[in-house]
Amino acid sequence: MLRYLVLLSVLSCVQGLYEGMYCGKENCYDVLGVTRDDAKSDIAKAYRKLARVYHPDRHQGEEEKTEAEKKFQRVATAYEILRDVDSRTDYDYMLDNPDEFYWNYYTYYYRRAQPKVDVRIVIAVTISVISACQYYVAWNNYKSAVYYLVQVPKHRMRAMEIAKKEKLFETDKKKQRGKSKSQIREEEEEILKNIIEEKMDIRGGYSKPHWSDVLWIQILIAPYTLFMYLKWYGNWLWRFNVNGEQYGEEEKFYLIKKYMACTNSQWESVDEDQKDEYLRLELWKKDKFDIYKEEREAEMKAKLAENPRYKSIRRYLKNNKQQMTFGPE
Repeated sequence: MLRYLVLLSVLSCVQGLYEGMYCGKENCYDVLGVTRDDAKSDIAKAYRKLARVYHPDRHQGEEEKTEAEKKFQRVATAYEILRDVDSRTDYDYMLDNPDEFYWNYYTYYYRRAQPKVDVRIVIAVTISVISACQYYVAWNNYKSAVYYLVQVPKHRMRAMEIAKKEKLFETDKKKQRGKSKSQIREEEEEILKNIIEEKMDIRGGYSKPHWSDVLWIQILIAPYTLFMYLKWYGNWLWRFNVNGEQYGEEEKFYLIKKYMACTNSQWESVDEDQKDEYLRLELWKKDKFDIYKEEREAEMKAKLAENPRYKSIRRYLKNNKQQMTFGPE
């Protein structure tokens, strides 16, 4: 009996047919009544012919319908395997190499588990969504900054002076007729916002967004950006490392920004007076910047030490250090 079972398993492997894979113990080509030499159109024609025969709706009675449904499912499975080029290639390889069970097993389940949607489409949609959200958030931040500036008294008064000087407010009583006070107030607020947008230079994270800042554009121009950076870096090495030129103001600011680990938005929000102070202290020189950084950290620690809230926290930590643990000891 044992020899018989072993012989059956060997024969099924030799035939290249495995239970639970592809068409099971049946040959997919035999199920559709086609050969391996038949084209894709012949396979589709054979499938449509058998599908009409075994479709459950064409049969009466519960038993006949159940049997037809099983055969229809078997035909549909065979067609799904043979109509796809990659799946058919894997199946043909299994028929020709039945002894390579583990490889056939891997290719079968890998093909079934891989996503049906093109990964490139998923990446493109993801980048598009991120770009849209990025642009939307940037515009919201910019509008919030404009709204805030309109509420600041000195900026509001300045904007009102410009509006009156340029006669932007509607003072004609006939033109105002039919408008409510709230409508007139909304129009005036809109005029003030427009003046703020035109006259104020909003920088940093709340600056006016530009289409070139979104992720899609940044990816598309990445080769050009890399080329320009390498060109700039090579020019920097040639001018200052090889020829020994003196730094200009732009180069000094670049080094200071680099040492401070500032982003472009953060650097743009720094006041001009503060930047002049950085130049006066010669912070583009690494040794002087390190001294400046140590002094600022010491100053910050001194301020924290004098802060009553910070003192209470330190006192609490000192008195309860034995009770504060992270998990069992």
